Amino acid sequence: MHEAAAVVTYLSPGLRFFHQGQLEGRAKRISPHLARAPREPVDERLRRFYQGLLTILRRPSTCDGAWHLLDCVSAWDGNWTSACCVAWCWEESGGDRTLVAVNYAANQSQCYVRLPWPDLAGRFVRLDDLLGAASYDRGGSDLVSRGLYLDLPPWGRHAFALSIRS
Repeated sequence: MHEAAAVVTYLSPGLRFFHQGQLEGRAKRISPHLARAPREPVDERLRRFYQGLLTILRRPSTCDGAWHLLDCVSAWDGNWTSACCVAWCWEESGGDRTLVAVNYAANQSQCYVRLPWPDLAGRFVRLDDLLGAASYDRGGSDLVSRGLYLDLPPWGRHAFALSIRS
């Protein structure tokens, strides 16, 4: 849940404030006026997560790009879990594109995310997950017409870098 909330908070538009010790997973909150803090072990999993998140924040699309909220539509009739998903994208004028999707619920959720890029039609698209090891190749025409199908675990999240393949 922590990582899903961090993705929504820090990969959305606006100021991004991190508190002292957050990037290391520290649990004790101290006054910024204190010159010292209790010793706490570093949470290596959270440290790696925040390193990846900071890398995404340095991408041209998330630094200087335009932000767009995207529609998450039901994957099939009667599947209400698309309401648990939120997705948005960043696009920079130089072509850098980042697609972010989060299942902000404690249940598994499925949806199709409608992409706003008609230029993908007739091309192949690579989606590299910047928050994990997943990488997918998809037909651009299908991405434009139906959208990107997602099946996310509870509190699951992706931040995809999109690149067009010939």
